[in-house]
Amino acid sequence: MQTPSRASYDVVIVGGAIYGSAVAWWLSQMTGFDGTVLVVERDPTYSFASTSHTNSCIRQQFSNPTNIAVSQFGAEFIHNFRDFMGGDETVPHLTLQSYGYMYLADTPEFTEDLRQAQKIQHSLGAATKHMSRDEIAQSYPFYQLDDIIAGNHNLVDEGYFDGGTMFDWFKRSARANGAEYVHNEVTAMTRTGDTVQSVTLACGTQIACGTVVNASGPRAKATAAMAGLDLPVVPRKRYTYVFDAAHPLDRDLPLTIDPSGVHFRSEGKYYLAGCPPDHDVDVAYDDFAFDHSLWEEKVWPTIAARIPQFEAIKVINEWVGHYAYNTFDQNALVGRAQSCPNFIFVNGFSGHGLQQSPAMGRGVAELIAYGMYRSLDLSVFDVNRVERDATFVETAVI
Repeated sequence: MQTPSRASYDVVIVGGAIYGSAVAWWLSQMTGFDGTVLVVERDPTYSFASTSHTNSCIRQQFSNPTNIAVSQFGAEFIHNFRDFMGGDETVPHLTLQSYGYMYLADTPEFTEDLRQAQKIQHSLGAATKHMSRDEIAQSYPFYQLDDIIAGNHNLVDEGYFDGGTMFDWFKRSARANGAEYVHNEVTAMTRTGDTVQSVTLACGTQIACGTVVNASGPRAKATAAMAGLDLPVVPRKRYTYVFDAAHPLDRDLPLTIDPSGVHFRSEGKYYLAGCPPDHDVDVAYDDFAFDHSLWEEKVWPTIAARIPQFEAIKVINEWVGHYAYNTFDQNALVGRAQSCPNFIFVNGFSGHGLQQSPAMGRGVAELIAYGMYRSLDLSVFDVNRVERDATFVETAVI
């Protein structure tokens, strides 16, 4: 465990993975902000962080305009990564592999949902196309589409990228700009009235703070509880498999969202698949036990049925990670707690986290530095909507 160098910080960020580091980096180069920033991370190897288990995908195929705008900025950030990082030639260029997402609809109701979502996406400049079954077959003849009515597909700024490199540079650049990272754990908070006065670390040190940022991923509920706040965010398991195919496809495989809930895509010369378990329940923070039957009973049969050419495939890697799952409406919970204004949430991304981190990190930094969102209005994600029982409607949740 490491002890912070100061007894007081303007901002204490609980969690140093993608969100803690995104907020720290944006703050560190935000005009007019000169406050001190401490990032407390319980596991500096990030072995079990959701960031380390991500599939590094980005899409504009959402049904809510703000989610679309958030991802459009994410694509802009990826394309101009070096410039955003100050133009340093040591910063690598990031490549966005735009093979696109392919949503497949097998019911008239789902088809209409896709049609309406495409209209919204198109109105905001996204290149999504609503495709008939015949159009899908013409572009991707390897699909078995007997049960499919239509689909949505977008080949512009939609696919996967090197999220690990983006995270690494958030972290190292935040440090270079003055943010302090410590290997420690926040175990308690002292709150007086509507203000968190200090956090207590596992080593026993008490740190005074001006603002606390909850960036603790699947552990966000426990972090909120230390300040006497409730948050409907829990860990949910998500399984990922990398497989080799005896008969590879002759073109890139879009990230295909099968009606069964299984999704699969190209991954270099291999392929990647993922899905939730059939019984999607809350799990313990340290529960990463693997259900090996899921591949045999659900994932592989679904893939082989949708793409007959994949009947002969072999798993070469597999892992289970945690979604920071918002049980209220499966979308981000961001902003100041109404009952405790110096406690800021950036939580509950339910699988959208990596792709949304550039915009959400910037927005939270603006909220801290300026008291308001300046670049993109994120108020629709207001965490206090839970108390108001006002759900954020988004139909495109994987």
